[in-house]
Amino acid sequence: MQHVYCLFTAALLAGAAPVLAAPPNSQHSIASSNSFISIHAEDPVGGTVLSTTGEPLPGATIFVKGSFVGTSTNQLGQFHMTTNLSQGPITLVISFLGYESQEITLPAPDHDLVISLVPSATAGNATVVAASRVEENILRTSVTIDKVTAAQIERISTPEVLGGLGQLPGIDVNSASMLFTSISTRGFNTAKSERVIQLVDYMDTALPSLGLSPGNLVGIPELDMESIEIIHGPASALYGANALSGVVLFNSKDPFVYEGLSVRLRGGQRSLLDGQVRYAQKLGKKLAVKINVSGFQATDWLAENYDATSGSLNPAGSPLGYDAVNRSGEISFQFSNDPRLQLPGGTHPDLYGKTAYLPGFTERELVADDQKTRSYRLQGAVSYLLKANLQLTVEAKHATGTSIYQNISRFRVKGLGTTQYRAELKGAKGFVRVYSTEDFTGSSYELAQLSALLLSSTAQETTPYGPLSYAQVYFSTYNTAYSQAIQQPGTTQQQALGLAQQAANATQLKASEARFAERRRTIIADDVPGSGAQQRFNSFLNDISAQRSFRVSDFGTDLILGGAYREYRLGSDGKLFDDFNRPRLRNYEFGAYSQLTQPLLHDHLKLALAGRVDYFKNFSPALSPRASAVYSFGPDKRHNVRASYSGAYRSPSQLEQYAHSDVTSFIVLGNIGNGFQGIGFTDGAGHPYGTPGIPLAAFHIMLPKLTLERVRTLEVGYKGMVLPKLYADASYFRSLYTDFIGGRAFVGNLDGSRPTQQQLDEGLPALADRSKPTRFIFSWYNNAQAVRTQGATLGLAYQLSKALHFTGNYTLNVLDRRTLPTDFQTFFNTPRHKYNLGISGSATEQLTYSLNYRWAQGHYQEMPFATGTIAAYRSTDVYLGYALPKLGTTLQAGASNLFNTRNIQIIGGPQIGRLAYLGLLLQVK
Repeated sequence: MQHVYCLFTAALLAGAAPVLAAPPNSQHSIASSNSFISIHAEDPVGGTVLSTTGEPLPGATIFVKGSFVGTSTNQLGQFHMTTNLSQGPITLVISFLGYESQEITLPAPDHDLVISLVPSATAGNATVVAASRVEENILRTSVTIDKVTAAQIERISTPEVLGGLGQLPGIDVNSASMLFTSISTRGFNTAKSERVIQLVDYMDTALPSLGLSPGNLVGIPELDMESIEIIHGPASALYGANALSGVVLFNSKDPFVYEGLSVRLRGGQRSLLDGQVRYAQKLGKKLAVKINVSGFQATDWLAENYDATSGSLNPAGSPLGYDAVNRSGEISFQFSNDPRLQLPGGTHPDLYGKTAYLPGFTERELVADDQKTRSYRLQGAVSYLLKANLQLTVEAKHATGTSIYQNISRFRVKGLGTTQYRAELKGAKGFVRVYSTEDFTGSSYELAQLSALLLSSTAQETTPYGPLSYAQVYFSTYNTAYSQAIQQPGTTQQQALGLAQQAANATQLKASEARFAERRRTIIADDVPGSGAQQRFNSFLNDISAQRSFRVSDFGTDLILGGAYREYRLGSDGKLFDDFNRPRLRNYEFGAYSQLTQPLLHDHLKLALAGRVDYFKNFSPALSPRASAVYSFGPDKRHNVRASYSGAYRSPSQLEQYAHSDVTSFIVLGNIGNGFQGIGFTDGAGHPYGTPGIPLAAFHIMLPKLTLERVRTLEVGYKGMVLPKLYADASYFRSLYTDFIGGRAFVGNLDGSRPTQQQLDEGLPALADRSKPTRFIFSWYNNAQAVRTQGATLGLAYQLSKALHFTGNYTLNVLDRRTLPTDFQTFFNTPRHKYNLGISGSATEQLTYSLNYRWAQGHYQEMPFATGTIAAYRSTDVYLGYALPKLGTTLQAGASNLFNTRNIQIIGGPQIGRLAYLGLLLQVK
């Protein structure tokens, strides 16, 4: 790897003079310049940036053309910077979103500049870097992409910034709790967002152990966000693994450009306390530092859906009990005449074949007095200008969070976090980036395991039958009470069942008992699967990547070449992965990509062809292509039509590859060996195992070794100004998905072979015996069924005046079920119809506001945790800001879900209620 690093470093240094694009984190374009810019002299340049009506424009950026040397304006629109004019005039590029960029040539120092920017007739002065990994005009991107600016981020009123992105077309947000939010595009939503990659300055924020991004729980504070860019749809051609449905790129603020002290303080409902501090400072002309500190605390929302699950054998309210969505540990028992399953004293014949459930515990009982959600983040960075257009940055971040996460169960993540380190050399035409991520679990625990272990703990030490657990006492009491009740004259069977349930419930461990608190503390402190509920992992991700751009012809042909190597070091002490008494498990992947861009027809047509090849330790190589065209026409190229074809893939997570967690009652295993042959619980017609007359072969299943999940997408779209003040962005896509990765439970042998009839005849006790080769196994597989989807988005924005800016968008997502089996689970999990309506603006020079109404149609969801129908939900979010420019302060007020309407976004998730706050934003430059 040392040779690769030196090669790309030399290439960057060799090509650092002409600049073809702005620094990747800059929101404004910097055109090329042929002059070499030194940073060793001090010539003062400063002034004020105003609108044509004389209002200051805070946050406008000023760059020396052809360099990274720049700054931004303060609350009064003022700026100051030093540059070098000893080798001739320089050109300043002044930019502000919503206004026409302006260039000014300075032959001599001037610190009293007054620059007036004209409002833009189009939205065309915005630039993005995520779409093609180089800066380009947002109107001329070949894919569907949205950009959220720092000013818009400031107005997001949801407690977690990703939650506010649901205001954009085509984006689904799923909140498993207040701070654990996942984001998806184009369907197939989950509560862990494994098909959309989240990047902060191109560093993956996913936990290396689990392959999931915990929202912005361990990301960067909003104060340090310069912008957020969201690519909709496949993006593996430039981003590799897991960009199956899109990319979310957070761009942080450069300390050279955004100097000074910023403080945000908020307090509100649910004991909300939120504080963020950002400080950035230039230390001379070549060195700049920044530090970010943030803390968030509030009382979390808990899930309280007590409807029966789709897998419950009894309906809600049954006297035999039932399996509720948000009660955990509801151990079931089927009364039987099998001698091996008889209860002490024998089972009453009326109960044969019936299944009873323990009541279990609610989420509120299991979390107990630990309902707070928290997030703490600390980040520091040092940037050094080797040349005016060559910057070196070294960064360190540490973040921890406490919240609730949902997957196959609900988990109390407590002190979960990451530590990241980054070193990056960024030039005019490329970069070399190295980063490392370490994750850790803190004191996180699983609610289902906690509940099951509580109910499986000893209730009675001494009985004629030996020690009995709470579960055994429950079912024995139920049987005895029923036997007694049914003998009473006039008692119906239904009444007897009710009396039996009442008697059994009285024997159960109560959350109010001291023993419950004692056992709870013991179990959540125990990280041994089968005896404790605490989760344990600590893994590393090391990543090195590089990119270089070239002008390869005089006809405007541009070429990008890039590559990346990624290595995982997985650790869990044998509690999550198969690393017991072994070194960390090592996995790796590497790839290379290129993109060729050609303008034609006097720059009205832009053609691009991109492709990436990735290699893996455990899978065959993957090719991800993308071909696109953008045609621009009309005055100022304000109309832009795009079309593209893309292929992308998702590689199985490290957990899906290497899992090994034995909780006694079953074992979770990864699937990268020779696959599994086993026995399913039902046959193809849905008959349960053991149904008389059905041969064993009807229950045979096979789970081949995992492979990559893939998608191919065709997309067309339009972006432009349909009227002088009306902006539109429309898209339509069709996608074909293959090799979906899903999970399945079955009976199998640990070596992957199919159990014999003799092994199956040993029954339930043997299947929970760790010494036996035949067990209940949960593992992952690829589904051979192809799935087709299509959808469309339409976004409109109308700038009536500075005080009135109207926005609206509509999203359609359609799953084609015509070729799917009736019982096939797609996990599509997105509403067919949804829309947003918004209004924002500056009512006065000091008062800004925004109001957004969001509606999503009810739909059926298939989550690993539960399945069921989500009712239609709506939310109204509001923000008010009153600026005091001379004090550098903005007084803020806001609320998410203002009217506290029903807002459950995932099956098994909580009701996301109203959260109102008051705060202030202080910016001193």
